[in-house]
Amino acid sequence: MQFGICVMADIDAESLGYDSVWVTDSQMIFSDCYAVLALAARQTRRIRLGPGTAICGTRIPPVHVAAMATLNRLAPGRVHLGIGTGNTAMRTMGQRRRVPARAGRPAARRDGGLPLPRPRPSHLGLEPKIPLYVSGFGPRAMELAGKHGDGLVFAIPPRGVAVADALGHAREGAARAGRALDGFRSCALTNVALLEPGEPVDSPRVVRTVGPNVMASVYYFYDEVQERGIEPPEFLRPIWKRYCALVEDTPAEYRHFRTHEFHYTYLHPGEVELIDAGLIRATCLVGTAEALVEQVRELERQGLQDLMFAIGVDEKWRVAEAFARGVIARM
Repeated sequence: MQFGICVMADIDAESLGYDSVWVTDSQMIFSDCYAVLALAARQTRRIRLGPGTAICGTRIPPVHVAAMATLNRLAPGRVHLGIGTGNTAMRTMGQRRRVPARAGRPAARRDGGLPLPRPRPSHLGLEPKIPLYVSGFGPRAMELAGKHGDGLVFAIPPRGVAVADALGHAREGAARAGRALDGFRSCALTNVALLEPGEPVDSPRVVRTVGPNVMASVYYFYDEVQERGIEPPEFLRPIWKRYCALVEDTPAEYRHFRTHEFHYTYLHPGEVELIDAGLIRATCLVGTAEALVEQVRELERQGLQDLMFAIGVDEKWRVAEAFARGVIARM
């Protein structure tokens, strides 16, 4: 298993033994991901770097490509491009996520397609190849990852999809495109609640540390319920009415920003009272270091190759260090 960390700012993950850093792309609430990645490229020597994930709806594809090719000049062979439809990047502007098409458009080519300029090697680095990860939380997007990508980023249970099912969707997409998934990577985005021996799951420390991650799942499903007219998932039903009452104190025209402005970083007033052990277990990998090692090994047996967890709270350095020493060092 390889380990990555998804951050809202720059931290020194390389010295802790992490394999990759993924920087969030959400222009209304966080620093620009490509600027942060360029700085990180200059300060690191080993770790892989990339957006986690770059949002298709806020930049046209050639702009993403130019940014990644620039990073590949700064850190040759150490970059990856993760792309997604956009959650906070779109919703903090009052827009919906871009739903993936059933089939991607053919790429422009020199062999009879749209003429492309030849990039100068001194400016842009297209070699070594930049791996493309597709973020997919539903079957259609997972199939697109198999059809077009070098890897898949997805969410694992309890909130997400089993590893075997996710890889099955990717294989279906690859089969339709006549591709073999040789070297295809599977990467899970998750939350981690690392408990101290004897510590309750819902201790004040745990709630303070992972509470914003837990509530990010609530925000996501609130939008899904409002936009698609579906019922909230079972694990959210005990708190649903209380959460809706908190959100709906904000005027409707500002609600889209209020919902996501503290994404992974802070809690709004009244939210800490909604978080209990059940909600933490429903949205996080939970356990002591020894228990988390066993959970990770089981995911590895199921075919998962990369595990990435998000972190944005003020204690991010301490949490990343504790996970590195308690879990990564045991793997």
